Amino acid sequence: MPTDLSDERVDHRFKGLPPDADGLTVGELAAQRRSLFTGGFTTPVLALSAESVEHNLRALEEYAERHGLAFAPHGKTSMAPVLFRRQIEHGAWGITAAVPHQVRVYRAHGVDRIFLANELVDPVALRWLSAELDAHPDFRLVCYADSVRGVELMDEALRAAGARRPLDVVVELGAGEGARTGARTEAECTAVADAIAATTTLRLVGVAGYEAEVPGADGDTVRGWLRRLTGLAAAFDKDGRFAAELDEIVVSAGGSAWFDAVADVFAEIPALSRPVLKLLRSGAYVSHDDGQYREKTPFNRIPEEGALQPAFRLWSQVVSRPSAGQAFTNAGKRDAAYDLHLPEAQVVRDARTGEIRPADGVSVTGLSDQHAWLRTEEGADVEVGDWVGMGLSHPCTSFDKWLLIPLVEADGTVVDYVRTFF
Repeated sequence: MPTDLSDERVDHRFKGLPPDADGLTVGELAAQRRSLFTGGFTTPVLALSAESVEHNLRALEEYAERHGLAFAPHGKTSMAPVLFRRQIEHGAWGITAAVPHQVRVYRAHGVDRIFLANELVDPVALRWLSAELDAHPDFRLVCYADSVRGVELMDEALRAAGARRPLDVVVELGAGEGARTGARTEAECTAVADAIAATTTLRLVGVAGYEAEVPGADGDTVRGWLRRLTGLAAAFDKDGRFAAELDEIVVSAGGSAWFDAVADVFAEIPALSRPVLKLLRSGAYVSHDDGQYREKTPFNRIPEEGALQPAFRLWSQVVSRPSAGQAFTNAGKRDAAYDLHLPEAQVVRDARTGEIRPADGVSVTGLSDQHAWLRTEEGADVEVGDWVGMGLSHPCTSFDKWLLIPLVEADGTVVDYVRTFF
């Protein structure tokens, strides 16, 4: 049964939370509706905008509906069951995972449809998965296969486990030479499909891949690769390679940078022998960001289709102002994503008045483990004690630094908490 995270006790494990909240449950603390700024929270503290998260959930739900897409957002972005539940409430078919541990987290919190975007060859994980599938008839998992050897290992482990239900697999088409995983050619994909057909433990249900790995990805090359993927599905169907008892054929692609191209090409899929589950996997949309996906979101190309809003804001406190051109806050690499871009100083909350103003003339130039280095231009209004609110780039390396994240309304009221499981 899903765990009720509201019953978890607040304590020292959760950085940034009010010390006087120790011993309260998360639900009790949320019910107090404390202010992020005056309710006892300590810096650094990462917050998610309640309004922006809700906006983003609706935006992708509506986009998927308009384009006839099913949606399995990648859960590795947040590893937050409370967000998984809301994504499913907003129309998600299921949740995508990358590794077996994530599947176990999803199952512990009641996710019944999981798309595992990797070839699974670990015999221990396959034994656990086989038992989970056999014990829960309503549970469905689909995973990648991209090699004959991988198929052999899956089959061997599942036979040793005495699997009663076959494992659903999609053949992964690689995005090109030098890209990440996936069989590189249609001939190699066909060899994988033949190996699957030779087993009783695996069932071929579709094809999949990841278009952002196309070398030199642009609109033309991405769409060209996507047409190879849909063409592979059509060829497999024509040749009768999909399991006879299938109700639908799975065709899956779509990260957070090219879902417009996925929608365009998936709309071209010809009628096959069975309905097609056109499965999009974008995950970063739920929080969006102030860097990587602000630059790469397809909504920049198709503004008439909607927009996403950055939901993260990292608050840290100025702890040193050693010169007119420099200041330091108490958030660093332990707290902020920095693999793609440094944080962006956006606002300053005045320690004397509580006023929040734009962080004019303030920029982040570097991160130490526990310090942000700020450059302060002439006239920048920052002093020791002020809070600096920063936007972050790359959600996948922002969520994973925080176990419990306040969900905050525009006026600073904390209305809930997002628990992560990395």
